[in-house]
Parts: sequence; structure tokens; C-alpha cells
Amino acid sequence: MPSIPATQRKPLLIGAGVLTAALVLGLASYTATRPDDPAATVKATAPTDTASRPGEAPATAEEKTGAYPELERLARREAGDGLAIGSATAPVVMIEYADFQCGFCGKFARDTEPGLIKKYVDQGKLRIEWRNFPIFGEPSENAARGAWAASRQGKFWEFHAAAYAKGSKEKGFSADRVKDLAKQAGVPDADRFAEDMESDAAKQSVKRDQDEAYALGATSTPSFLINGRPIAGAQPEQAFTDAIEAALKTAGGTGAAKSGVPAGPGDGSGS
Repeated sequence: MPSIPATQRKPLLIGAGVLTAALVLGLASYTATRPDDPAATVKATAPTDTASRPGEAPATAEEKTGAYPELERLARREAGDGLAIGSATAPVVMIEYADFQCGFCGKFARDTEPGLIKKYVDQGKLRIEWRNFPIFGEPSENAARGAWAASRQGKFWEFHAAAYAKGSKEKGFSADRVKDLAKQAGVPDADRFAEDMESDAAKQSVKRDQDEAYALGATSTPSFLINGRPIAGAQPEQAFTDAIEAALKTAGGTGAAKSGVPAGPGDGSGS
């Protein structure tokens, strides 16, 4: 799983209330190694044994579940978010911080995400919110801005599929190549796409996502939050299923009530 070079990391000052939770994602991101390493899966996704012993304070809810309210509140639940798929009122939100040059991100996109969409997103139980987290220089930045530009025309997930197709990463992400990917994704207005890709709005959107990931202590891609529970790496599908099922149990159908966001046209389409 790719890690951010030390010279590119940009630690941010964050509120004390978020600091402990942020360290969890940073630790998970640091300790996760390979997606086929069982030990890594346990480290990245399983809460430790937090049963209280005589004389010890009772375990907190966060320690029991591995989920942190401070991180759960990072879900934006914006009904018109072109970088998201699933209802804005779904009880569970999975935030993904990823880079289009990341091989493990591609593995997750091809092998795991489609099953989660079919099983949970299409059933109204899960919303997936993408965060652009380009960590490998200009090509990653190009792809991130291209993803945002594609979202402006309702084609982010088609762009996502084209960029993560097998062999796509090896062709690079020059500006011209990103425009070719947009064409493959069926983005209807090529001129608008090119303009949007180079706009200040694209740069600001990418920076917003990037800064959020840095503030959380994320040191590698992909990194995930499932209702505030950190998972790092392209873990086996069961790791995500377990986390989503646990989140559904604790959410109790309160996702919409917490967010206060009404369902709107286009929810679930990602457009």
C-alpha cells in the first residue's frame, strides 16, 4: 500500500476533540501492509480486547466498536455531491481517501467496491463518499482534478472505472491522458471538462479533500472511514462487510436523523 513520502506530508493543527480519533486512522494507515496479509487485516480493522478488568475504568464506546464520533461527522451527506454514490440519508457512510496512481486503490475499486455497491448501496444502506487524496505528484493531481471535472457532468464513477481499469495506471496521467479517460467515461462536453479540470474550483476541491486526509494522519492510500471506524488498505471484502454490518447495527436507522439531510433527486446515482 503506497505511503506518502515524509517530505510531502502536511500535518495540520486540528481540534483536541479530533486528535485521538485522528491518531487511530494514522496508526491503522501506518500498520496496514499488504491486502493479502491476514495480520495486517486484524491490525487495521479489529478493535482490541477492551473488556474492563477489576479496578479499570469501563471501556468507552469507541474502544468497544473501533468507531469515533469525531470521524463519523466527517461524512458530508451532500445530496448533490457528484463524488458520492448512495442516498444522503443512508445509515452508513464510507469515506474513501484514494489516489488514482495507487495500485491497491485500483484493486479495491475492481475487486471489492462493486460487491459493496450491489449489496449495500443499491439497498439504501450505504453511501460511499470519495475524497481525492493525490500523494504522488503532478500525475495524481491531474487525475484528481479530472475526477472532479467528470463529476460536474455526472460521470465521476465512469471516470473512476476507466482510471482504475487494469493497465490504466501504467499509461500515466498526463493532462492529455486524463482527457482521453474522460472521453472513455462518456463525459459529454469535452471543452467544459478541460476548462473545469484547470479551474480554481477543481484545485480547491482537491485541496479540501487532501487537507482533510492529512489532518486525520492518513499516511497511505487507500484509507477508509466507515461511520467513523478507520480501515486502511485494500483489505479483503469481509473486512468491509463486517465493518458495515457493525455500523448498521449501531446506527439503528438513525443515519438520516443525524444528518438532517433530506433525500433528494439523484441520491444514489452519484451524479
